[in-house]
Amino acid sequence: MTQQTGFNRVWMITGASRGMGAEITAASLAQGDAVVATARKSSTVTDALGSQPGLLALDLDVTSEAAAHQAVRLALAHFGRIDVLVNNAGYGLAGAVEETSAEEVRSIFDTNVMGLLNVTRAVLPQMRSQRSGHVINMSSLGGYRVGAGFGVYGATKFAVEGLSEALHAELSALGIHVTVVEPGYFRTDFLDSSSAMEAENVIADYAETAGKVRVSASAFNGRQPGDPKRLAQALLTLVSPPIRRCGFSWERTPWRGFVRSMRLSSRS
Repeated sequence: MTQQTGFNRVWMITGASRGMGAEITAASLAQGDAVVATARKSSTVTDALGSQPGLLALDLDVTSEAAAHQAVRLALAHFGRIDVLVNNAGYGLAGAVEETSAEEVRSIFDTNVMGLLNVTRAVLPQMRSQRSGHVINMSSLGGYRVGAGFGVYGATKFAVEGLSEALHAELSALGIHVTVVEPGYFRTDFLDSSSAMEAENVIADYAETAGKVRVSASAFNGRQPGDPKRLAQALLTLVSPPIRRCGFSWERTPWRGFVRSMRLSSRS
């Protein structure tokens, strides 16, 4: 394989076929970067974004550690480096904690937490050898505040927050930046059935709490106030060298939940 060079940065983005992942991929390509865009079926990436010189679409089930390492090997053979990792793959789960089965809990943790760990561990040896890189972990407002109906999903994002804090402490001395992004409601397909599952079990006693969340989440789909294209542009700004050396305010912004998203890089 002939190695492709001449790109400003090389991104690796999981869950890149739709939603926020597709927006970040498209924005990165548009500014002249290369992207290793992964999805369970890589054809869904090329269907969404077409074939481009800077785009390498790869099959990746993030729950497989072996598959994560294979994807990284292919990425390095193609581009020679990985500068930015965006751990975006994941899904939501609506339902009261009691309604959620052990199988449903294990499944969402396998994707949202173990999947993030699998890909991060596969990429970090290359970033350490470069003594540079940026890991961006997509969390959620549910990563620091969670209510009825999203307890198990929120637990996965609390885990992402803790892992990101630890990674920052471990990697900053090696020249690797870590950022946790906590989006609020953005107009993606996250609230439809392709990205947000519902617990199969329904308990009538939770009709006025978690039950209402099930109904309102689907009704809100497509009407979220946040613009995913603006979030994608913010991430491009975030990884540029002048911004990484600056501090960030903790103040709320009009981005509807893009509140603490840059806090870890502000310490770098």
